[in-house]
Formats: sequence, structure tokens, C-alpha cells
Amino acid sequence: MSSEPADSASTDTFDVIVLGAGPAGENAAQYAIAGSDRTAALVEHELVGGECSYWACMPSKALLRPTQVLTTATHMPGVQQHVTTEHVDTPAVLTRRDRFTSGHDDSSQVLWADAAGIDVIRGHAHLTGPRTVTVDGDHPRTLHARHAVVLATGTLATVPDLPGLRAALPWTSRDATNLQQIPRRVLVLGGGVVACETATWLRQLGADEITVVVRGARLLARVEPFASDAVAAAMRTRDVQVRFGTEVTSVTRPDARDTGIGMIHGGPLTVELTDGTTLEVDELVVATGRRPAVDHLGLDTVGLDARKITVDDHLTVDHLTVDGVDGAWLYAVGDVNGRAALTHMGKYQARVCGDVIAARAENRPLDDPRYRASADHQQIPQVIFTVPEVSAVGHTADSARAAGLDIEVLEADIDVAGAALHRDDFTGHAALVVDRTTDVLVGATFVGSEVAELVHAATVAIVGKVPLDLLWHAVPAYPTISEVWLRLLETRRP
Repeated sequence: MSSEPADSASTDTFDVIVLGAGPAGENAAQYAIAGSDRTAALVEHELVGGECSYWACMPSKALLRPTQVLTTATHMPGVQQHVTTEHVDTPAVLTRRDRFTSGHDDSSQVLWADAAGIDVIRGHAHLTGPRTVTVDGDHPRTLHARHAVVLATGTLATVPDLPGLRAALPWTSRDATNLQQIPRRVLVLGGGVVACETATWLRQLGADEITVVVRGARLLARVEPFASDAVAAAMRTRDVQVRFGTEVTSVTRPDARDTGIGMIHGGPLTVELTDGTTLEVDELVVATGRRPAVDHLGLDTVGLDARKITVDDHLTVDHLTVDGVDGAWLYAVGDVNGRAALTHMGKYQARVCGDVIAARAENRPLDDPRYRASADHQQIPQVIFTVPEVSAVGHTADSARAAGLDIEVLEADIDVAGAALHRDDFTGHAALVVDRTTDVLVGATFVGSEVAELVHAATVAIVGKVPLDLLWHAVPAYPTISEVWLRLLETRRP
């Protein structure tokens, strides 16, 4: 059912029109029409599958996983003796990454849309009025929505307006995840998730000199300090230089040229820092944040602020009234609404949004909890795939106190039989944030080797508001790293 451009300007009507065909957009369209005769269109100007599939989650994790395997192998007697290199086989890693991104061919994603009964329309789309979308291109089209328009356009990488930086054509996250050349000397600007993960895989892929420049006092400022400290310490151990309280003042690259995504964009860069240091590097990766992709969406045509979007828990866009009629036809899901910039949360929002659209289309009430995106409120899980890994959900101790909660923090080193079996030099730490008033978890953080699988149990406990006296009876299997849950709960014993 994929829709090809018409020979001339055309007008089409769908029940649901989704702008942006990334994971959030795909899920919103699927859930809105599933099990019905409703119609849906996905409008996409790049690749169906979006940022996550081709430039973010999938390629970055494909680059990081071999690092994890090699790190574990080099610390495992009986295996470490057979590891003859400190770096992975870079060409093999890049080939495997390219398999996960399908060589930037979205045909399989389009086939999925076809099978789900969703039309795919190529082009740049923008609102031109209530329930009306115009798709620009060689063959312009005007689309009308009977029930809903969903904005799922994601975010764009930001490049600070520093002297010479933009002219130097630095790498953004898209270049870093799709790198074809490994720069020998790299400066990574930023201290968040993208910066830390990028430094991790660049080091393992063979970059010799990596400098991470951080304006603040620590990496990963939104996680517990013990977790960010562990990541910083591991970087230094791996010969990654981290400079805190430092900023770039100017960048010079006389022969900057666009050589293609993931390619080194010219000769060396000269970078001046606020501490008076001058560095020469082969590439500079900017990882200083992202902004909602709302440019040219036509928000002003329906009376909205053209710079941002906010939504309620039904994912309906706030403050939308056109000709005196409440705007329950316009929704926004995923990174574009600014609530939780993570793919799994975008997909979660999209499922809620699609169900809300379906319920409204069928005149069903919205009093069921599944019609509200409640997990966006301090129940958000995340895994940061650095060395060591960080996994967390809900509040940190600081954010809980800032929210006015009376809390208790339970902490323990991850020093259990399962951890020792995992690798001889396993080190890790865990913390649970407990609301004293209700005696339930409101946050959890784990740092250590491959702790990603610990976070879902914490997520279930937080979402389910499980009291700690009941968690005592959730027995962790032996010998697993999950035994740390027992150690954490034991800290409360009199």
C-alpha cells in the first residue's frame, strides 16, 4: 500500500497521518489502526525506521557490543591468554554494524508498513491547517486526516555557535555512529550519553588519543555521582583524557570539506580551550545536545508556538484551539515533545497515543490507565553502554530530594557470587532510592559490567509500587548478579 508520488498535485484523506517514520511514528500509526478498517499514512523525508535504526541506537550498540565482549574476555582466565590484541577487528565490527543498519536501505521497513496497512509517503511535511498536511516535493500533495495528525519528527543534533566550529564541519552523532575512517586523535565535546559512548567505541576501534572536554564538573550529570565517577575512572584507565570545567573557545580547520558521513572532514583541527591549552586533532565530535525537530512544521498555522511542542498524558498537543474548537486531533510522540528522549519511551508514548486515537475514533471513554503516559513521570529506565555500564530508572537521590520526597538510600557494592563468576575483577555498585512515606522504590541505579539486565526488575518494582517488605520475598536466583537485590535489602535489617 506504499504510496508513490502522483503525476501532479493530489489530495488524499486518511484517518491518521503521522509525520516522521521512526519507531515512535511507526508504533503510533500501527496502534491507531490495528484491528480496524481505519487508514494511516506515514510521511518521511529520509528513511523509514528513523534515527534509531540508521544513525543512533542500532549502529551505536553494534559498535559497543564487541567492546564489551573483548573487555570481558581480557579479564577471564582461560580466555585472556588467547586474546592477542587490545583492539577489536575494526573492519569486521563495521561490517556487522552495516548489517544492522541494512546499508541504509529501508525497503524492509517499508514492507512492514505495507503488511500493517500503512501507506508510506516520501517528502517533507508540514501542517497547513486543522487536520491538514502538505507534503512538499516534485509532486506536492495535500493530506487530510479524519481523526488525527501525529507529530513524530524527533530531534536534531546541535552544534554550538563557537568561533570556527561550524565552519570546521565537525562530526555529529550521525558521523560517529556511521564512521568509515577511524581518526587517530579525537576531541569529543560534551559529557553526556552520546559523548561517553562515542569515546568508548572510538578507543576500542583504535583511536590513539581521545580527549573529552566537559563544561561541567562530571560526566553523565543526570545519573548518580558514584556511577558517573566510575565511568570517568574507567576512561582514564583506558587512556582517555577527560577535562572537566573546560570549554572550547575557537576551532580552526583551513581545508574543511564535506567528504561524506563518517569520513574525516579535511585536515587537522586546531582547538583552543579555556584553560589555555591548544590541541591538534584529526576530528572533533560534537555531542552537546539535541533540539526538537519542529522547524518548518507549520505549527503557527494552527496557532501554536513554532519553537516547541508540549503534550498532556494522552499525548495530545497542549494549548491547541482552532476556531474555538479544542484540538484533540493533534498529537506528538517521541523526542519531539521533550518528555523523555529515549527510543523505548518514544515507542511507549506511541502505543499510548495510538490507543487514545483509536478510543476517540470509536467514542470509547479514556478512563483506563493505559490511555495515559504515566511512565514519563519519574519511571523512565535507561542504560548507558559505557565501560562500565550504567543502568538506572526513576529518581536519583538528588532529584528525589528536589521533588520534596523524604527518602532513604540503600547502597551496596555488587559483590556477589554471580558477579565474581562473570569476571574475576568485577567491580560495581548499586543504590535504591526509597520513599519513606510509602516504603516503595522511587529510583534505582546500577554500575558495573553488563548491568543492563538489572534495571527492568527495578522498573517493575517502581511502576508497581511494590513495598519493600514484599520485595524481600522476590528471591534472586543463585548465582546471578541479581543477588545484589538481596544485599541491598539486607542493609535495612536491624
